[in-house]
Amino acid sequence: MTIQSAISRDIFTPLHEKLLTVIEVRKRRRRLTFIPAGRKGDYITFLCLSVTNKKPTQVFITKVKQFEFSPQFERRSHWSLDQLRRVDGIDPDKDSPEFDLVFDHRSDQWVTASSAEKCMFIQILYHLCQQYWESQRELSVTAPPVGQKLTSTPASTPASTSTDQTTVLEKKKKKKSHDVLCPTEFVNCQSKLLGDACSLNIIIYRWKIFLFRMRNSMTSSQEQRHSQKVGMSSSSPPAQSIMGTVGRRASQVFSERGDVKQLPENVQKFAMKQRD
Repeated sequence: MTIQSAISRDIFTPLHEKLLTVIEVRKRRRRLTFIPAGRKGDYITFLCLSVTNKKPTQVFITKVKQFEFSPQFERRSHWSLDQLRRVDGIDPDKDSPEFDLVFDHRSDQWVTASSAEKCMFIQILYHLCQQYWESQRELSVTAPPVGQKLTSTPASTPASTSTDQTTVLEKKKKKKSHDVLCPTEFVNCQSKLLGDACSLNIIIYRWKIFLFRMRNSMTSSQEQRHSQKVGMSSSSPPAQSIMGTVGRRASQVFSERGDVKQLPENVQKFAMKQRD
Protein backbone atom coordinates (compact mmCIF):
# COMPACT_ATOMS: atom_id res chain seq x y z
CA MET A 1 0.00 0.00 0.00
CA THR A 2 1.33 3.43 -0.95
CA ILE A 3 1.57 6.39 1.41
CA GLN A 4 -1.23 8.24 -0.38
CA SER A 5 -3.66 5.32 -0.12
CA ALA A 6 -2.78 4.78 3.56
CA ILE A 7 -3.33 8.47 4.43
CA SER A 8 -6.56 8.52 2.43
CA ARG A 9 -7.86 5.45 4.29
CA ASP A 10 -6.92 6.64 7.78
CA ILE A 11 -7.75 10.36 7.60
CA PHE A 12 -9.76 11.54 4.58
CA THR A 13 -12.17 8.68 3.94
CA PRO A 14 -13.81 9.02 7.40
CA LEU A 15 -14.26 12.77 6.69
CA HIS A 16 -15.91 12.06 3.31
CA GLU A 17 -13.10 13.80 1.45
CA LYS A 18 -11.17 12.78 -1.64
CA LEU A 19 -7.38 12.98 -1.43
CA LEU A 20 -5.83 14.43 -4.58
CA THR A 21 -2.10 14.49 -3.86
CA VAL A 22 0.43 14.06 -1.04
CA ILE A 23 3.98 15.40 -0.79
CA GLU A 24 6.64 14.94 1.87
CA VAL A 25 7.97 18.22 3.27
CA ARG A 26 10.14 19.62 6.03
CA LYS A 27 10.51 23.08 7.53
CA ARG A 28 12.96 25.46 5.89
CA ARG A 29 14.94 27.38 8.48
CA ARG A 30 17.91 29.69 8.31
CA ARG A 31 20.92 27.87 9.61
CA LEU A 32 23.44 30.00 11.51
CA THR A 33 27.11 29.17 11.09
CA PHE A 34 27.90 29.11 14.80
CA ILE A 35 25.05 26.71 15.66
CA PRO A 36 25.66 23.02 14.81
CA ALA A 37 23.01 21.23 12.80
CA GLY A 38 20.69 19.15 14.96
CA ARG A 39 19.52 15.61 14.38
CA LYS A 40 16.62 14.90 12.08
CA GLY A 41 13.21 14.91 13.72
CA ASP A 42 11.56 11.68 14.73
CA TYR A 43 8.54 12.29 12.49
CA ILE A 44 7.66 12.80 8.81
CA THR A 45 5.47 15.69 7.64
CA PHE A 46 3.12 15.48 4.66
CA LEU A 47 1.09 18.18 2.90
CA CYS A 48 -2.18 16.97 1.41
CA LEU A 49 -4.72 18.47 -1.00
CA SER A 50 -8.27 17.19 -0.64
CA VAL A 51 -11.79 18.06 -1.80
CA THR A 52 -15.13 17.33 -0.18
CA ASN A 53 -17.50 14.82 -1.74
CA LYS A 54 -20.55 16.95 -1.01
CA LYS A 55 -21.49 20.06 -2.98
CA PRO A 56 -20.64 22.89 -2.85
CA THR A 57 -17.15 21.46 -3.16
CA GLN A 58 -14.53 22.78 -0.76
CA VAL A 59 -10.76 22.41 -1.03
CA PHE A 60 -8.52 21.89 2.00
CA ILE A 61 -4.79 21.86 2.67
CA THR A 62 -3.98 19.45 5.48
CA LYS A 63 -0.75 18.85 7.36
CA VAL A 64 -0.28 15.22 8.40
CA LYS A 65 2.48 13.74 10.55
CA GLN A 66 3.74 10.21 11.02
CA PHE A 67 5.91 9.61 14.06
CA GLU A 68 8.81 7.19 14.20
CA PHE A 69 7.97 3.52 14.87
CA SER A 70 4.26 4.24 14.38
CA PRO A 71 2.19 3.10 11.37
CA GLN A 72 -0.57 5.61 12.14
CA PHE A 73 -0.98 9.06 10.59
CA GLU A 74 -2.12 12.11 12.58
CA ARG A 75 -3.85 15.20 11.21
CA ARG A 76 -2.29 18.34 12.68
CA SER A 77 -3.46 21.45 10.74
CA HIS A 78 -6.32 22.16 8.35
CA TRP A 79 -6.79 25.18 6.07
CA SER A 80 -9.33 26.11 3.41
CA LEU A 81 -8.62 28.08 0.25
CA ASP A 82 -10.33 31.10 1.80
CA GLN A 83 -7.47 31.26 4.30
CA LEU A 84 -4.71 30.86 1.70
CA ARG A 85 -3.47 34.30 0.69
CA ARG A 86 -0.26 33.69 -1.24
CA VAL A 87 1.86 30.87 -2.70
CA ASP A 88 5.53 31.79 -3.20
CA GLY A 89 7.57 29.58 -5.52
CA ILE A 90 10.86 31.26 -4.44
CA ASP A 91 12.59 30.87 -7.84
CA PRO A 92 10.70 31.42 -11.13
CA ASP A 93 13.67 30.50 -13.33
CA LYS A 94 14.49 26.92 -12.30
CA ASP A 95 13.10 23.90 -10.53
CA SER A 96 13.67 24.09 -6.79
CA PRO A 97 12.15 22.17 -3.87
CA GLU A 98 11.43 25.32 -1.81
CA PHE A 99 8.12 27.17 -1.54
CA ASP A 100 6.10 29.21 0.97
CA LEU A 101 2.43 29.14 1.92
CA VAL A 102 1.02 32.34 3.47
CA PHE A 103 -2.31 32.08 5.31
CA ASP A 104 -4.37 34.66 7.20
CA HIS A 105 -2.56 34.36 10.50
CA ARG A 106 0.60 32.41 9.73
CA SER A 107 3.11 31.51 7.04
CA ASP A 108 5.05 28.28 6.49
CA GLN A 109 8.35 27.79 4.68
CA TRP A 110 8.63 24.31 3.20
CA VAL A 111 11.19 22.16 1.40
CA THR A 112 9.99 19.10 -0.50
CA ALA A 113 11.94 15.89 -0.95
CA SER A 114 12.31 16.65 -4.67
CA SER A 115 11.53 19.50 -7.05
CA ALA A 116 9.04 17.29 -8.92
CA GLU A 117 6.86 17.04 -5.80
CA LYS A 118 6.78 20.82 -5.46
CA CYS A 119 5.92 21.30 -9.17
CA MET A 120 3.05 18.82 -9.02
CA PHE A 121 1.69 20.29 -5.76
CA ILE A 122 1.73 23.90 -7.02
CA GLN A 123 0.26 22.97 -10.39
CA ILE A 124 -2.69 21.12 -8.82
CA LEU A 125 -3.16 23.81 -6.17
CA TYR A 126 -3.18 26.58 -8.79
CA HIS A 127 -5.95 25.02 -10.84
CA LEU A 128 -7.98 24.19 -7.74
CA CYS A 129 -7.75 27.85 -6.75
CA GLN A 130 -8.81 28.97 -10.22
CA GLN A 131 -11.89 26.75 -10.14
CA TYR A 132 -12.79 27.68 -6.57
CA TRP A 133 -12.52 31.45 -6.96
CA GLU A 134 -14.38 31.33 -10.28
CA SER A 135 -17.26 29.56 -8.56
CA GLN A 136 -17.18 32.14 -5.76
CA ARG A 137 -17.45 34.98 -8.30
CA GLU A 138 -20.47 33.32 -9.91
CA LEU A 139 -22.13 32.93 -6.52
CA SER A 140 -21.50 36.57 -5.65
CA VAL A 141 -23.02 37.71 -8.98
CA THR A 142 -26.15 35.53 -8.71
CA ALA A 143 -26.74 36.30 -5.00
CA PRO A 144 -29.86 38.38 -4.19
CA PRO A 145 -29.48 41.94 -2.91
CA VAL A 146 -28.84 42.41 0.76
CA GLY A 147 -32.01 44.26 1.75
CA GLN A 148 -34.43 42.30 -0.42
CA LYS A 149 -35.84 40.17 2.39
CA LEU A 150 -36.03 43.06 4.78
CA THR A 151 -38.33 45.28 2.58
CA SER A 152 -41.37 43.07 3.22
CA THR A 153 -41.24 43.53 7.01
CA PRO A 154 -44.29 45.28 8.49
CA ALA A 155 -44.16 48.82 9.82
CA SER A 156 -43.40 49.29 13.49
CA THR A 157 -42.84 51.99 16.03
CA PRO A 158 -40.21 54.72 15.39
CA ALA A 159 -37.90 53.29 18.08
CA SER A 160 -38.00 49.84 16.54
CA THR A 161 -37.44 51.25 13.03
CA SER A 162 -34.29 53.03 14.17
CA THR A 163 -32.91 49.84 15.70
CA ASP A 164 -33.85 47.91 12.55
CA GLN A 165 -32.02 50.43 10.39
CA THR A 166 -28.86 50.13 12.47
CA THR A 167 -28.96 46.33 12.26
CA VAL A 168 -29.51 46.52 8.49
CA LEU A 169 -26.52 48.82 8.12
CA GLU A 170 -24.35 46.48 10.17
CA LYS A 171 -25.44 43.54 8.03
CA LYS A 172 -24.68 45.52 4.87
CA LYS A 173 -21.18 46.30 6.13
CA LYS A 174 -20.55 42.66 6.97
CA LYS A 175 -21.92 41.58 3.61
CA LYS A 176 -19.67 44.04 1.78
CA SER A 177 -16.63 42.78 3.64
CA HIS A 178 -17.52 39.21 2.64
CA ASP A 179 -18.32 40.19 -0.93
CA VAL A 180 -14.79 41.49 -1.49
CA LEU A 181 -13.07 38.46 -2.97
CA CYS A 182 -9.36 38.03 -2.30
CA PRO A 183 -8.15 35.27 -4.62
CA THR A 184 -4.97 33.41 -3.79
CA GLU A 185 -1.88 35.06 -5.23
CA PHE A 186 0.85 32.99 -6.89
CA VAL A 187 4.24 34.71 -7.01
CA ASN A 188 7.72 33.60 -8.15
CA CYS A 189 6.27 30.48 -9.76
CA GLN A 190 7.35 29.03 -13.08
CA SER A 191 5.10 29.74 -16.03
CA LYS A 192 4.76 26.05 -16.85
CA LEU A 193 3.03 25.54 -13.49
CA LEU A 194 0.51 28.36 -13.94
CA GLY A 195 -0.54 27.62 -17.53
CA ASP A 196 -3.04 25.09 -18.76
CA ALA A 197 -2.23 21.98 -16.75
CA CYS A 198 -2.28 19.05 -19.10
CA SER A 199 -2.50 15.54 -17.70
CA LEU A 200 0.82 14.64 -19.34
CA ASN A 201 2.75 17.04 -17.06
CA ILE A 202 1.16 15.58 -13.95
CA ILE A 203 1.95 12.04 -15.12
CA ILE A 204 5.59 13.02 -15.70
CA TYR A 205 5.84 14.57 -12.24
CA ARG A 206 4.29 11.49 -10.66
CA TRP A 207 6.80 9.22 -12.42
CA LYS A 208 9.69 11.41 -11.26
CA ILE A 209 8.42 11.24 -7.69
CA PHE A 210 8.03 7.45 -7.91
CA LEU A 211 11.56 6.98 -9.25
CA PHE A 212 12.99 9.34 -6.63
CA ARG A 213 11.32 7.43 -3.78
CA MET A 214 12.41 4.06 -5.22
CA ARG A 215 16.01 5.27 -5.43
CA ASN A 216 15.91 6.50 -1.83
CA SER A 217 14.49 3.21 -0.57
CA MET A 218 17.16 1.23 -2.43
CA THR A 219 20.02 3.38 -1.10
CA SER A 220 18.67 3.16 2.46
CA SER A 221 18.43 -0.66 2.26
CA GLN A 222 21.98 -0.86 0.90
CA GLU A 223 23.26 1.33 3.73
CA GLN A 224 21.53 -0.88 6.29
CA ARG A 225 23.11 -4.02 4.80
CA HIS A 226 26.52 -2.39 4.76
CA SER A 227 26.22 -1.33 8.40
CA GLN A 228 25.15 -4.87 9.37
CA LYS A 229 28.18 -6.34 7.59
CA VAL A 230 30.51 -3.87 9.26
CA GLY A 231 29.03 -4.70 12.64
CA MET A 232 29.43 -8.45 12.11
CA SER A 233 33.04 -8.11 10.96
CA SER A 234 33.96 -5.90 13.91
CA SER A 235 32.24 -8.11 16.50
CA SER A 236 33.65 -11.50 15.34
CA PRO A 237 37.36 -11.67 14.27
CA PRO A 238 38.38 -13.97 11.42
CA ALA A 239 38.97 -17.67 12.04
CA GLN A 240 42.64 -17.44 11.17
CA SER A 241 43.29 -14.87 13.89
CA ILE A 242 41.43 -17.07 16.39
CA MET A 243 43.50 -20.16 15.47
CA GLY A 244 46.66 -18.09 15.64
CA THR A 245 45.95 -16.90 19.17
CA VAL A 246 45.01 -20.43 20.28
CA GLY A 247 48.25 -21.85 18.81
CA ARG A 248 50.37 -19.19 20.47
CA ARG A 249 48.67 -19.82 23.81
CA ALA A 250 49.17 -23.61 23.55
CA SER A 251 52.85 -23.28 22.69
CA GLN A 252 53.31 -20.91 25.61
CA VAL A 253 51.70 -23.38 28.02
CA PHE A 254 53.78 -26.34 26.75
CA SER A 255 57.00 -24.31 26.92
CA GLU A 256 56.26 -23.30 30.50
CA ARG A 257 55.59 -26.94 31.51
CA GLY A 258 58.56 -28.34 29.55
CA ASP A 259 56.44 -30.98 27.70
CA VAL A 260 57.28 -29.88 24.17
CA LYS A 261 60.03 -32.52 23.67
CA GLN A 262 57.94 -35.32 25.25
CA LEU A 263 54.91 -34.54 23.06
CA PRO A 264 55.92 -36.74 20.06
CA GLU A 265 56.77 -39.70 22.33
CA ASN A 266 53.43 -39.45 24.09
CA VAL A 267 51.65 -39.36 20.73
CA GLN A 268 53.46 -42.52 19.55
CA LYS A 269 52.63 -44.39 22.77
CA PHE A 270 48.96 -43.41 22.43
CA ALA A 271 48.94 -44.65 18.80
CA MET A 272 50.48 -48.05 19.75
CA LYS A 273 47.84 -48.51 22.42
CA GLN A 274 45.08 -47.81 19.91
CA ARG A 275 46.52 -50.42 17.49
CA ASP A 276 46.63 -53.12 20.23
